[in-house]
Amino acid sequence: MMALNFQAPKHEKLLMIRQKNCTVRLGDVSKHFPESSLVWITTGGKFQPKKKLFIAFLDKVQVKTMAELTSEDLDHQNPEINTREDLVRDFENIYKKRITLEDTVTVIYFSEVL
Repeated sequence: MMALNFQAPKHEKLLMIRQKNCTVRLGDVSKHFPESSLVWITTGGKFQPKKKLFIAFLDKVQVKTMAELTSEDLDHQNPEINTREDLVRDFENIYKKRITLEDTVTVIYFSEVL
């Protein structure tokens, strides 16, 4: 089974209380995460043990540019991020490189399988 892994502790907290049901990933990763797939939602650092939180169904997978992200995308990704520019800054911290509004991202909406 595939996994959507989240490394940031802030995302683990949001996932645990089910306030996060979307992730924005840099680049076009849509081939790796096709719609209607089942995935494990996991947390943990790179090359570290992972913690499985729950199984999720991939409801919607869209490839966009940063500039095309909607307020709904941002809110479901992280309620603390209010603008595309906030997300760009967050991504620059994560990826340690310059990110622009023209960069391609994949928006993945998921829901828990009970």
